Amino acid sequence: MELRLFIIACIMYVFYKISRYLMDKKNFAPHFVYWHSAYLLLILNTALYLILFVMSGGPGGDFPYGKFILGSAAILGYTIYSFFKNRSLNEEGQKPLIKAALEWCNTVYFAGFVASIVMFFFLQAFKIPSASMRDTLLEGDHLFVNKMAYGLKIPFTQKRLWAKPIKRGDIIIFEFPAESREQQNCGGSQYKRDFVKRVIALPGDTVEVKDSRAYVNGELAPLQPYEKFDDVQRAHYDKKEVPEVLADNYQQLWEKHELEHVLGMFLRDQFGPVTVPEKTYFAMGDNRDNSCDSRFWGPVPEKNIKGKAWIIHWPPSRMGTVK
Repeated sequence: MELRLFIIACIMYVFYKISRYLMDKKNFAPHFVYWHSAYLLLILNTALYLILFVMSGGPGGDFPYGKFILGSAAILGYTIYSFFKNRSLNEEGQKPLIKAALEWCNTVYFAGFVASIVMFFFLQAFKIPSASMRDTLLEGDHLFVNKMAYGLKIPFTQKRLWAKPIKRGDIIIFEFPAESREQQNCGGSQYKRDFVKRVIALPGDTVEVKDSRAYVNGELAPLQPYEKFDDVQRAHYDKKEVPEVLADNYQQLWEKHELEHVLGMFLRDQFGPVTVPEKTYFAMGDNRDNSCDSRFWGPVPEKNIKGKAWIIHWPPSRMGTVK
């Protein structure tokens, strides 16, 4: 999705320059301008819906195919109507109509370019889909993600300029670490979905969970105000009775996103110990007993992290910075 946004930005800039070029020409064939505009507008319609798709939460939702088709039909219909109306006028009457159409296209293309650049490099909208971060973030909260928090991402690479370290306690938005659509975690395929969790441990740290409390490098992590636990009976298992497949492969199964298929809900309360691999992070939801997180599906690769949760902008009663 990130790469798609950058490609959209490049396309919008090319279309913007084309419309500027056509506006500066003194003589051009009206039919060329209108059919060319129709083509550009259809591409623009696709780009705008992809942007809206990202703003509504990304691939976790459904693409609005109906609205997209309706918008494309309206654009094509308007262009055909304008084309035939233009043909009925003389040359002097055509010029104002063509100029107005090009100016409108020029403005919209530039707006699409700016929106795509902002969403790729600086800011992304995100909607909280579940209760895993209660009460810090509630279902339905709309927030802005600061994509510059950890540096400026270089397109087509995994590198960042002015890179800044990710810290324990940061709330990060990231693409779920699934290698294919066939990978099953948290009750289904999470491929390409965006998740939000809090960083608990950094690369090289040892992590263990006992009775749902996290231990980092052998020490119990201090209880934080944002941590939420349910009054439930904790799951226990005797390590002597652990399936043989776990005897020497616990770490490997965890890194390969397969551990939850062996231990299931036991991992909510009793997990580890594991060592967080290099260039990855261990993340958990603040609603500890209702979060499908790194305990179940493994570490979060650094390359998957999009940014840091920044500001809740909707609903009005929830507006404020995210901590």
